[in-house]
Amino acid sequence: MENTDAETEFILLGMAEHPRLEMLLFAVILICYTMTLLGNTTIIVLSCLDPSLHTPMYFFLSNLSFLDLCFTTSLGPQMLVNFWRTKKTVTYAACMGQLYISLALGSTECILLAVMAYDRYAAVCQPLRYTAIMRQSLCFKMAAVSWASGFGNSLVQSVLTLELPLCGQNQVDHFFCEIPAFLKLACVDTSVNEAVLFSAVVVFLLAPLSLIIVSYGYITVAVVRIHTVESSRKAFNTCASHLTVVSLFYGTAIFNYSLSNGSRDQAKIISLFYTYVTTMLNPLIYTLRNKEVLKALRKKINRNATI
Repeated sequence: MENTDAETEFILLGMAEHPRLEMLLFAVILICYTMTLLGNTTIIVLSCLDPSLHTPMYFFLSNLSFLDLCFTTSLGPQMLVNFWRTKKTVTYAACMGQLYISLALGSTECILLAVMAYDRYAAVCQPLRYTAIMRQSLCFKMAAVSWASGFGNSLVQSVLTLELPLCGQNQVDHFFCEIPAFLKLACVDTSVNEAVLFSAVVVFLLAPLSLIIVSYGYITVAVVRIHTVESSRKAFNTCASHLTVVSLFYGTAIFNYSLSNGSRDQAKIISLFYTYVTTMLNPLIYTLRNKEVLKALRKKINRNATI
């Protein structure tokens, strides 16, 4: 590897020129991270303990919650500590770990959200065949493909990035280590890496989003054809939570990539939004809009209160 002479640690610049803003960000991220831990853990526990939630929808939702827990935990503690440090450093090994894990989990979420859209399509457009289509073996395979493809993409991207010589540069212009910020440290032409990264964006961001749009196109047509108001409302509520999560995640991610040649501070704030705010909102969106989850939560609370 060509980086054997690289620095043993990296300096994360973050918003070092705006210390008051960093204190505000510390408070916001601490709140978001704490609520993410509580909310997503609650969904995972409820999905495991309540038999009424042993369905494909909640299987994939549990995967999403576990993914969000891992995603925020891979970055949060180090970032919160660095907000209080004058010299915001991270070891070479920790930086590479952040780079690999954050990209792997972000890529996995893109595919998983598309899988969840297909599940909603099957539930609304093929209600009589839903249990036959979304059988347990298929659900496990779809989840496995999501995780494997995400980590496979990150492995390719990370290996290509780690092969770049840094020539002693060790200041990462971000809150955490990620590939776009890391490429700026290289002292050679990175056009090949950028081309591979762009291809990954198309495959893992734009392609799944296109599949989600197509799925919801079919869902919309199916809902319009439903004649009863109650059935239409039920079908809409089935998909509204997932569509809200998709809009938050893909909207901020695409907006962040569109700022790649613009303001770095704006891009950094947006990356914090989809890393922490969306992962905090996901369990709230699914629980507040979902009667089954609220019912399971009340049942669990009442059971514990009577013990």
